Amino acid sequence: MTRVTPLDKLRVPLGGQEIELQQIDFEAGGMSLLRTRIREKSRFTVFEIDAQTAADWGRALLRWAESQQERSS
Repeated sequence: MTRVTPLDKLRVPLGGQEIELQQIDFEAGGMSLLRTRIREKSRFTVFEIDAQTAADWGRALLRWAESQQERSS
């Protein structure tokens, strides 16, 4: 049995996509994974990543967001 724990849910204002973040824990143990589910109308994109990849991706997203804020100031 796999345990799925909801973490966050976002809606993209321009495209209307729904983004869900979930923690995945497997009954057999091992590392937890971060599942990202992107729903675009009836189409879903789902991928699962490890903590290091999530940290790297998060830093890249923050760098981009901060650069956009600097441009608009």
